[in-house]
Amino acid sequence: MIIDIPEGKEPIGYVWGEMVPGIGPAAAAFSMAVYQHTTLGLREFEAARLRIAQINGCLFCLDWRTERDGAKVEDGFDAAVAEWRTADGFDERTRLAAEYAERYALDHHGLDEEFWGRMLAAYSQAEVVELTMCLGSWLAFGRLNHVLGIDAVCVLPGH
Repeated sequence: MIIDIPEGKEPIGYVWGEMVPGIGPAAAAFSMAVYQHTTLGLREFEAARLRIAQINGCLFCLDWRTERDGAKVEDGFDAAVAEWRTADGFDERTRLAAEYAERYALDHHGLDEEFWGRMLAAYSQAEVVELTMCLGSWLAFGRLNHVLGIDAVCVLPGH
């Protein structure tokens, strides 16, 4: 970790909430809005989120599982996301969410008409914008956590 955290302070809370008070809380609010206000299905949401986490290498993000109404994705879903091209049990929207996440993070210039044709056949324009905002949040903030090293000290208990 390259950031000095005062004794007794929780690293993510300190970095996101106290170090840069004019920016950190706003970034945290955006990050939370992605979870609180999404209209996307849990599996497609998690497929995109986990693919970004895998690309970023954020340990906290890799351990996290989004919960909705007491439900989470099944064990092994993360391994399936890593193999999204051939994974069993993915519907078209889930596979597209993982593909979009990967291409958004690694080859956004390569998002061509063929891809957008498939994407817009499965997702409404509003859903594409929502998913894109989610991807931006996860890419930026997962990388922030990983680059600063705070992801390694905030891994969820038991992982």
